[in-house]
Amino acid sequence: MVSLNQITVTFGGFDLFRDVNFMVNPRERIGLVGKNGAGKSTLLRLIVGEMVPTSGVIGIPKDVKIGYLPQQMEVANNRNVLDETMQAFSETLDLAKEIENITKELGHRTDYESESYIALINKLTEKSDRFNIIGGNNLEAQAEVTLLGLGFKRTDFVRPTKEFSGGWRMRIELAKILLSRPDVLLLDEPTNHLDIESIQWLEDYLKVFTGAVVLISHDRAFLDNITERTIELSLGKAYDYRVAYSKYVQLRQERREQQSSAYRNQQKQIEDTMDFVERFRYKASKSNQVQSRLKQLDKLDIIEVDDEDMSALHITFPPAPRSGQVAVKADSVTKIYGDHTVFSDANIVIERGEKVAFVGRNGEGKTTMSRIIVGNLDYKGNLTIGHNVSIGYFAQNQDEIMDPTQTVLETIDRVATGAIRTKIRDILGAFLFRGDDVDKKVSVLSGGECNRLAMVKLMLQPYNLLVLDEPTNHLDMRSKDILKNAIQKFDGTVIVVSHDREFLSNLVSKVYEFRDGNVKEHLGGVSEFLQKRKLENLKSLETRKESDRQQRNDKSSTDNKQQWLERKEIDKQIRKMETKTEEVEAAIHKIEKRIEAMDAILSSPEGTTEADSDFFSRYNDLKAQVSKLMEEWERLSLEIDLVKEKRKVLE
Repeated sequence: MVSLNQITVTFGGFDLFRDVNFMVNPRERIGLVGKNGAGKSTLLRLIVGEMVPTSGVIGIPKDVKIGYLPQQMEVANNRNVLDETMQAFSETLDLAKEIENITKELGHRTDYESESYIALINKLTEKSDRFNIIGGNNLEAQAEVTLLGLGFKRTDFVRPTKEFSGGWRMRIELAKILLSRPDVLLLDEPTNHLDIESIQWLEDYLKVFTGAVVLISHDRAFLDNITERTIELSLGKAYDYRVAYSKYVQLRQERREQQSSAYRNQQKQIEDTMDFVERFRYKASKSNQVQSRLKQLDKLDIIEVDDEDMSALHITFPPAPRSGQVAVKADSVTKIYGDHTVFSDANIVIERGEKVAFVGRNGEGKTTMSRIIVGNLDYKGNLTIGHNVSIGYFAQNQDEIMDPTQTVLETIDRVATGAIRTKIRDILGAFLFRGDDVDKKVSVLSGGECNRLAMVKLMLQPYNLLVLDEPTNHLDMRSKDILKNAIQKFDGTVIVVSHDREFLSNLVSKVYEFRDGNVKEHLGGVSEFLQKRKLENLKSLETRKESDRQQRNDKSSTDNKQQWLERKEIDKQIRKMETKTEEVEAAIHKIEKRIEAMDAILSSPEGTTEADSDFFSRYNDLKAQVSKLMEEWERLSLEIDLVKEKRKVLE
């Protein structure tokens, strides 16, 4: 489907990568991995045509449709959520307009026997068949199911997109891309803006997606659950492994060990041979053997050990000044936006030196509580920051907070004070901003580079309370491990907001769970919390059926009525989709009968009496129609299952 042949990209004399070769085959699931800056995002931009390689050829057949989700993109502000999502069906909507125009024209025609009238009828039939095959009758239902799966509520559908944060607007773009049903899906860090529930929905969708997927992610579990092939970019080269991520890590280590062992053995062989040659070079009786050994060396294929990229962050937080015993205390803290209560009567106590996690679904108040603690939001109730507590805050929307017109160096120079100003370049170098990198504008930085720059700002003065909101977004695997190690060694207090169970494991000693407007304390680490809740992993936390809600007392009759109305609406959707599924099944059956008849003709001794090209053209068209209908059937089946899951939640 997509082939990359001898692709080289050079920036200012530096090869980002060189002579990269691989092919994306139908229905493949490929994980593209490597350190930040290795060229993963650049490779996707090359495939989609946003960049041109310095040399090499990218081959994409004309009929192959590419869907691309970059790390950052703009979303239109002049539509509501549902209307913007419906833009994914531009081809189908144009088709509907054509059908409408043809129908109007036929209504005014009376020359029923003319060739032009018959041609118009045939055109209407062709367009209508195409419209039905691509699901033109239930576009809005498709959009709604996808938006619900990505975490939107029905009440969000009519809200203007400009009311949503950058992360939620990225979800709208993801919904549009998924609904456009591309042949090849290119996803650059799609989980950065998703909570665990939405990540699991996306996993389920991608598992049955009929096209190919090329995925960049630093989420190990997500890669393992989706991919079956891993392509690593490292030091300008591409290494192709036909396995998922965890197996790739193991095979990569084994490959390097084998290379090193073979290299050592060969070097020993070369050394022994040269020693023999030097010893007997001038002995006539050994001249034949010496020449033979030299010829063997000439024929030897020299083994090279692949270079390994050992560059890494160097994070060590400054020693924390001593603070009071209690760093943060929240007493009956409540946060309300308009008519919406985010959480109420939250009680939190965090003592000096503790490392705690805030977990829960998006929108439950984790970031809101973080912003209350750092003083960015007002609230009801009492919040006490302990004696001599100085707070360092890492916000998850770094790209929106920093000035895009400033350079990396200017960004740090603005906030650095005192003797630390003389060490700015050294500190930036420790965070992989070297040479000309410090002159980059913030506007051109990748997500990972923005996060690294934000970490530099945290290093500029000794805080004793770090509030880190999704600090691992955009960081590569090695950088996440280094950051985790730095937090473990930090002698101050830490609050971490994260959905990354692996990152939180063995890092925190207390968990605050944000759920259903409440904040609940769980003593012990994440593993203990999950075990106590009898959950297998954080995904189970996010997707747990809302049976707990039903045990809550004093549910108003208004809530019950709303749930009944939602169930009724969902039942209507299910019936509509099941009817459509039956129609697709009938269409498949009908076409398969025609194909069987044509197969019989082909297998008969007489063969076909029609012009071969016409017969085989119709035969191939029928095969293509069946393939499209099967894709439609798979998609409808998935949508029905997803809507039924939503129905169960309301029971």
